Formats: sequence, C-alpha cells, structure tokens
Amino acid sequence: MYKKWLTGLVALSFSVVLVACGGSDGNMDNNVIENDTDMQVENNENNEANNNDDDMDMDPSSSGEVPDDLQEAEETIFLVGSEAVIKADHMPGMKGATATIDGVYDTTAYIVTYTPTDGGEKVEEHKWVIHEELEDPKEEPYKHGDEVVLEADHMEGMKGATATIDEAIDTVVYMVSYEDTDTGEEVKYHKWVTEEELELDDSVEDEQ
Repeated sequence: MYKKWLTGLVALSFSVVLVACGGSDGNMDNNVIENDTDMQVENNENNEANNNDDDMDMDPSSSGEVPDDLQEAEETIFLVGSEAVIKADHMPGMKGATATIDGVYDTTAYIVTYTPTDGGEKVEEHKWVIHEELEDPKEEPYKHGDEVVLEADHMEGMKGATATIDEAIDTVVYMVSYEDTDTGEEVKYHKWVTEEELELDDSVEDEQ
C-alpha cells in the first residue's frame, strides 16, 4: 500500500514538473514576440524621424531677398502678382500647385551637382542656381563641367559648397509662392522656376 502511494506521488510530481516547464517555454515565446514587436516599433519611429529630418533639409521657402546685381526681366509671359501653375517637380508638393509670381529676372540658370558642406549625401543635378548666386562669378556664363562655389542657401549645406555645372541656360527665372499640394503648407518666395516650368492657370483664364 505504501509503495503504491509513493509511486503515485512520484508520478504526480513528474507531471507538475512537465507542466511547469511547458509554461516556462510559452512565456519565453511570448517574451520574444513582445521584444521583436517593440524593436519593430522603435525602428519605425526612428525611420519616421529620419524622414522628417530629410524634409526639413528640403525647406523650399526663402526670405525673398535676391542678389543686388540681379536684373529684373522686362519682357515676360508671367507678370509679378499674376498666377501660374507649376509644371516642375523639383521637390514633393510642387508639381500642379498654383503659384503667385513674386519676382521675374533675366539671368543664366545652372543645374549643378555638389556635396553639401554639412556632410550630407551628394546632390545630383539640382535645379536651379543662378549666376548671381555664385561666389565671385566671372562676367561670362559658366559652361558644362566648370567648377564653382555656391553662395545660394536654398538647402542645408549648400552655401559654400563646391559644385560642378551640369547645364547652363540663359533664361527668365521666377521667384514664386505656392501652397504645397501634399501638406497644404504655404511655401514663400521659392527660388527658382524657369519660364518653361510654368503654364497659365486655366481656372483664372476661364474667369476672365
């Protein structure tokens, strides 16, 4: 009788141990899943923060100040104070926006490639920097392949950077204000868009 009782007690103890071990494994699995989820959420938050930093670097607004030697254009399609639709897509939220013309100037506009002075990644074929925004510019326009130093500060790390001229165009450039089509935020005195990157606002034309 005593042996049967002892055998039953041992069997019961062994079952308890197995259940306890099984429960421990389940808790470990749950902890692993929770930790993986926490890490994924943290990584997503970090990526979102980095994306926000990139957007800040691309702030398209400016003070509206222009170089003293920049010449106002006399014959233009779009007049100061008029509206036009932007065809350019230099940055998100620009293409398709209705812009107000703040300034119109005759100049040479450059597409440039440069490495930002703040250690950012190389910027390829940035549109646009104008002749008067270069450091000690010569009188004649620069050509493809020439190296220049930028005085423009349209973006973080631009001013003081050494740039290569990708393309030079004698044209009319416009300083414009518009509402970002993605965020709805107002962009003030953006520099620059060319005449070819604007078109008449059909809605304004129809009202007239």
